[in-house]
Amino acid sequence: MSSADDPLSRHTDYGQIPLEEGSLSSDPIEQFRVWLDEADSEGIYEPNAMVIATVEADQTPRVRTVLLRGVSEGGFAFYTDYTSQKGRALIANPAVAAVFPWYTLHRQVKIRGTAHKVSEAESDAYFGTRPRDSRLSAWASDQSQPIDSRAGLEQKVSEAEKRFEGVDDVPRPERWGGFVIVPDSIEFWAGRRSRLHDRIRFNRDGDGWSVERLQP
Repeated sequence: MSSADDPLSRHTDYGQIPLEEGSLSSDPIEQFRVWLDEADSEGIYEPNAMVIATVEADQTPRVRTVLLRGVSEGGFAFYTDYTSQKGRALIANPAVAAVFPWYTLHRQVKIRGTAHKVSEAESDAYFGTRPRDSRLSAWASDQSQPIDSRAGLEQKVSEAEKRFEGVDDVPRPERWGGFVIVPDSIEFWAGRRSRLHDRIRFNRDGDGWSVERLQP
């Protein structure tokens, strides 16, 4: 196999578009929205997918992909089962990091902060927007818990369907809800040639933000 065919040996040079401090909004949340909209308009698959890292009670790190379902001055919101591995980890230790990997745009946004549960009203409101089958799946699945087979999981779905037969507005399970990541730092990363990438990080500073450039 030639180096060109080996993904571990391939060296791809990145973009030439500079990322300058003056080209960014002074509000990193607003700048994130701009980049998210651009990722969407460029056809990035699931542009709201973010990889989040948590720390377990035994200090073991874990990472997984979730979907961003809300962004505001308060932070970045996603929804899950509170009894899942990530749910339990965030309740015990709210420290969290996240990254939006928009590879084909040579861009990333990296976030570090703390996670807090959203209100029950917010969780109810979002749950009500989910397709009915997804709501039934939330009732059927004890997320992160072992199960003997796929057939066993599908049996649990059948039981949920019978439980809510004739019910159009399937309610939210009590164990299911949202977290919002309140950011302490937000970094905007842009790939450049020769691995001299641009990295500009906003750090929480009182009621505002300070800005610094990081070496690649």
